[in-house]
Amino acid sequence: MTAENQGNTVAEQPLVSHLLELRDRLLRMVLAVLVLFLVLFPFANDLYLMVSVPLREVLPEGSSMISTKPIDPFLIPFKLALQAAVFLCVPFILYQFWAFVAPGLYKHEKRLVVPLLVSSTFLFYLGMAFAYFIVFPLVFAFLTSTAPESIEIATDMGSYLDFVITLFFAFGIAFEVPIATIILVWMGVTTPEKLREKRPYIIVGAFVVGMFLTPPDVISQTLLAFPMWVLFELGVFFSRGFIRDREATEGDAVPEGAALASANEAPVAEEPEAPAMGSEIDPANDYTDPDRFVPLTDDEMEAELDAIEGAEAQVEKKLRKVQELRDQGEVEAARDLLYEILEEGDADQRRVARNILAQLDTP
Repeated sequence: MTAENQGNTVAEQPLVSHLLELRDRLLRMVLAVLVLFLVLFPFANDLYLMVSVPLREVLPEGSSMISTKPIDPFLIPFKLALQAAVFLCVPFILYQFWAFVAPGLYKHEKRLVVPLLVSSTFLFYLGMAFAYFIVFPLVFAFLTSTAPESIEIATDMGSYLDFVITLFFAFGIAFEVPIATIILVWMGVTTPEKLREKRPYIIVGAFVVGMFLTPPDVISQTLLAFPMWVLFELGVFFSRGFIRDREATEGDAVPEGAALASANEAPVAEEPEAPAMGSEIDPANDYTDPDRFVPLTDDEMEAELDAIEGAEAQVEKKLRKVQELRDQGEVEAARDLLYEILEEGDADQRRVARNILAQLDTP
């Protein structure tokens, strides 16, 4: 193998390893869904009866659901069991995605991602529960009550399943609005103040989304739009806490623009009047401007250089310590030192630290 081919092989190894890991995690997701489906399939008919309760309870006396295709009595419960397995595997699926991207995240980002994953899963299931226990009874009671007297209501079981699965998914996604709001603020795309200013547009947008995701009736549209607006307000409220945490992490440093503005607004101290000619004031004790540039003496300059060299030497010691920890297999301790070097080192030292972190993230 030539040197050029060897270089290409080394360059392709990280990408290939990431693709292999992604393949493994996708296979785990599929396997988890398959296992849960095998557990749920024997109870597929019971699942369908449970899902159809909101409609069957409001059907007129003597009416029932029907099947318009010979294969539907088998295929529709089979389809429901598979979809239920996917919905129930949402926490495991989200965990696999998080585990795939976690090696590329900093420690403070990992601390933020875990609560977001847990809360997003909870909100997704909360949206589905809201649709089943509140939206479905109201919508089906309204729809069945508006049917003409000469029309017998006999809903097809396949059409009903498609309808409720669409609403389950719509309400599950709609209840993720607080998470989306927090992520946008955390990424710096917007601020809570700007979101509050756009509140009228958000409310109108919520009703537009409800119009597209729900059946063409005012009740279901309102029942989706109103919770989306309330959840948006919750997301704006909690996003302010993330702003404070980020500012605390970044320290108490004042932005350059603010510092300049403060300096411009600060009152200018009046200089004392110069002594009159012929006075007996000692020139050595005379007034000197505190803002006037005063060159350092040789000893002071040498002390400043020694301090800079000492700080650089400390970072170099940490780099050597990182190598020792890598040799000993203590990867997490090495990561902590590398994060310190990224904050304390100069440009060259930070570049070395980033390269080492990339090597640690590569299997």
